[in-house]
Amino acid sequence: MDHFWENEFIVTAGYYSVSILCIVVFLAVFELVTKYRNWEEIKKGNISVAMATGGKIFGVANIFRYSINQHDSLLTMISWGVFGFFLLLIGYFIFEFLTPKFNIDKEIENDNRAVGLISMVISIGLSYIIGAGI
Repeated sequence: MDHFWENEFIVTAGYYSVSILCIVVFLAVFELVTKYRNWEEIKKGNISVAMATGGKIFGVANIFRYSINQHDSLLTMISWGVFGFFLLLIGYFIFEFLTPKFNIDKEIENDNRAVGLISMVISIGLSYIIGAGI
């Protein structure tokens, strides 16, 4: 039975399924901290929300990519991925704090594509920095 868990296909499927589950959970957390409803806005065609959400998905997936590459156990990979997600979440709050002249969530909800784009790039950029630290 030990050989089953050492099979590269099984290991890859395990990392994949756990990463997908974590992305879903983390998107639910982002849904709680934003003032708009991501999937409702995307359904309405809000490009800014789609860009911001896409950046979050890419960011979390990229953090897990680094975590998978650097750690040899599933539990350690999950732990570092969760830690990386919280750093990404803190980055989101810092972005909101550093723009006191306007509300990021309101601008994205109102389909301000410039704000949606910068939000996406910040999520992606921070994920590389977080990943390098992992």
